[in-house]
Amino acid sequence: MYGEPVASTIEHPLPYVAPPRGRFSGLFARMVHRSPTWTAPVAIATCFAGAAAYTLVSVDPDHANAGLVPTCLVKLTTGFDCPGCGGTRAFWYLLHGNFPAAARHHAMFVFALPFLLYMYVAWAGRLVFKRQLPQIRLSPLAVGVVLGSWLVFSVARNLPWAPFTWLYV
Repeated sequence: MYGEPVASTIEHPLPYVAPPRGRFSGLFARMVHRSPTWTAPVAIATCFAGAAAYTLVSVDPDHANAGLVPTCLVKLTTGFDCPGCGGTRAFWYLLHGNFPAAARHHAMFVFALPFLLYMYVAWAGRLVFKRQLPQIRLSPLAVGVVLGSWLVFSVARNLPWAPFTWLYV
């Protein structure tokens, strides 16, 4: 009755058969298996450094002509701030040490950045240097709370009355 295994009545007529490797996929698979463990953290750090360099040399968001600063496609077409609107400007202000202005442009990004950086350093340190830093383990509830907060933030920043107008970028 209860606790006894139940035989499955669903039969799978054909098992999954992986397709044969082509020249490109075989080359890619060999490259992945032969690459050292430090390549993934270095590739991510390189992308982050490129993004930081682009943001550092980009135009000051407060003193630029409207045509020189790129805008979000969602904001351009609808007039609403998307969940990521203001992130590049917030990053620019963080790189220049202006934390209040960064929080003004995207408070959720400023809040999440230290946690994301620590998670990257702990992961990269474990892979490259074989050092175990305490990992931040996010439960499904924590992920749900963060995503829910981001959703509330995204809706609140588009409301046209005070105090929500402070969140509008």
